[in-house]
Amino acid sequence: MKAEKKVELSGQETLKIAAGEPLNVSIGEAPVTAEDGKAPAAPAEPVARADFEKLKAERDQLQDRLVRLQAEFENARKRPDRDRVSDREYASCKVVEQFLPVVDNFELALKSKSTEEQLRSGIELIVKQMDEILRQMQVTPIPAVGEPFDPRLHEALGAVEREDVPDQHVAEEIRRGYRLRERLLRPALVRVAHNSKQTSE
Repeated sequence: MKAEKKVELSGQETLKIAAGEPLNVSIGEAPVTAEDGKAPAAPAEPVARADFEKLKAERDQLQDRLVRLQAEFENARKRPDRDRVSDREYASCKVVEQFLPVVDNFELALKSKSTEEQLRSGIELIVKQMDEILRQMQVTPIPAVGEPFDPRLHEALGAVEREDVPDQHVAEEIRRGYRLRERLLRPALVRVAHNSKQTSE
């Protein structure tokens, strides 16, 4: 068994060890540190200039590739947002385009010197034109007058006393409601019948 070599430490070196600082101590010919007790690594061998340039070129290529990949990732992340905005704008354009002839007809009606009856007839034709456009877009009116009051489809403005309409049925439509396919766009604004004759029976 080898005899352990004792190392004498000065007061200053003892304070360094207590503070957790590395301490170089020579034992024989190999310097060791108080931190790990291992000899420091030998200095690296010099690298040839050609190898250095090759490694530098590879590093530059990898950095350039990383920058491109980051840019592609950022573009891919933003693309769905751009597509959604583009789709909304395209859909809006298609809707506006379909209603432009309706606006043209209203302007012609306002400029005409027609009689009241002719003007009314012209407006009725324009309304039919608008209804056709809405039908093509799968926008349908919500049935109201005579229908049972449905709070999911109708908004009650008030109640009216009516004996010719069943109780809790729509008596009057103030503003038409619409839905797009099965989605409610706006409820129909109605007045609901209160039939006291039915409620008293």
